[in-house]
Amino acid sequence: MQTGRIGIWSMDLERQPLAAARQAVAELDELGFPTLWIPEAVGKEVMSHAALLLTASDRIIVATGIANLWARDATAMANAQRTLTEGFPERFLLGVGVSHGPTVANRGHAQTSPLQATREYLAAMDAAVYAGASTDAPLRRVLAALGPRMLDLAAELTAGAHTYTVPVEHTAVARKRLGEGPLLIPEQKVVLVSDPSEARRIARRNLGRGLRLPNYANNLRRLGFTDDDLAERGSDRLIDALVAWGDLDAVRRRVDEHLDAGADHVALQVLVEDPKALPLREWRELAALLD
Repeated sequence: MQTGRIGIWSMDLERQPLAAARQAVAELDELGFPTLWIPEAVGKEVMSHAALLLTASDRIIVATGIANLWARDATAMANAQRTLTEGFPERFLLGVGVSHGPTVANRGHAQTSPLQATREYLAAMDAAVYAGASTDAPLRRVLAALGPRMLDLAAELTAGAHTYTVPVEHTAVARKRLGEGPLLIPEQKVVLVSDPSEARRIARRNLGRGLRLPNYANNLRRLGFTDDDLAERGSDRLIDALVAWGDLDAVRRRVDEHLDAGADHVALQVLVEDPKALPLREWRELAALLD
């Protein structure tokens, strides 16, 4: 599966009418982006959304970042993956993960041991019975992982790890933990604004509340960030570590830093003033990084 060095990570597409989202994916494909990452929280159901976006393009890989394991049982997840892989060989990458405590609670579940729940879920996926037509295309999956034990599980039971809201320092730590071989795919937030105050303001508007989620906050503390860094939607130090802001050269440098630290692919999430708007202009600019 040719995911390429750089892809697009977008929460924006699920907020759009389907026609607009499909048109945007077709343009991303034409621009040359090899991979598109889409999330699952409280918006569109991610497996059906992936199918609809895959039909809008000819080449682009659609990856889930991530499919929430609490949203469907293991058999449904495994067989949806098989169905999409049969329909779109080498164009569907399943990113699966345990999500966050508040999101899990909103679905009516109690998240007691995320690590154990994930291990049991992946084992159940592997054991799932499937009566559909078989496909020669391999099934590809990666695991949402931040901490050392979840990274170990990613290396043990999947093709690698998809990391989110992480600085370059985490990519180096994750590569060391994963060892050589497993995929390492960090998401990288981007603001294409050169004024520091304006860029950080846009970053905080999009990022601030997410810093309060325990998964991200605890991971950042392990990397040396403090409660002061996490307070008030993030210190300048933290924002600058998590968000590549500035011109294309600044984004290119950050991508190269992740790659040099051990990433195989970097998924760029553009943050803009209006979080409900599609960042079409910015995606067109970022296509220059594919050269």
